Amino acid sequence: MTELSHVDESGAVKMVDVGGKPSQRRRAVARAVVRMAPETASQLRALPKGDALTTAQLAGIMAAKRTAELIPLCHPLPLTHVGVELQVLEDGVEIVASAETTAQTGVEMEALTAASVAALTIYDMAKAIDKQMTFSVELVEKVKE
Repeated sequence: MTELSHVDESGAVKMVDVGGKPSQRRRAVARAVVRMAPETASQLRALPKGDALTTAQLAGIMAAKRTAELIPLCHPLPLTHVGVELQVLEDGVEIVASAETTAQTGVEMEALTAASVAALTIYDMAKAIDKQMTFSVELVEKVKE
């Protein structure tokens, strides 16, 4: 196991110095799934275009762009693309968020933040009718060229 990257020798937190690394094209993809009762998913599916799913999509995109403000030791990155796609399943909503940049560090935190905030937005919009919802978030891809 390697050392924690955001902790120095004395145990104090630190921002990782990426100044000596070359800029590279980077991409990350995260996936979130909000599990809910099938009746809740059916109600989300029946909404007109532009309601809950679009709101969650925009929330995810906006969150990716603000990741460095939310996660204290993240570097602010010049994002070249953020995508958030949502699909209503029989018993939930699947969210796939991608983030891309050309920079000295990766964009996995931006993809994870986008997926998380989109999931939280779905949760917030459906919590009045479903008190048993849960969600999970995972990193599914991290690439540098």
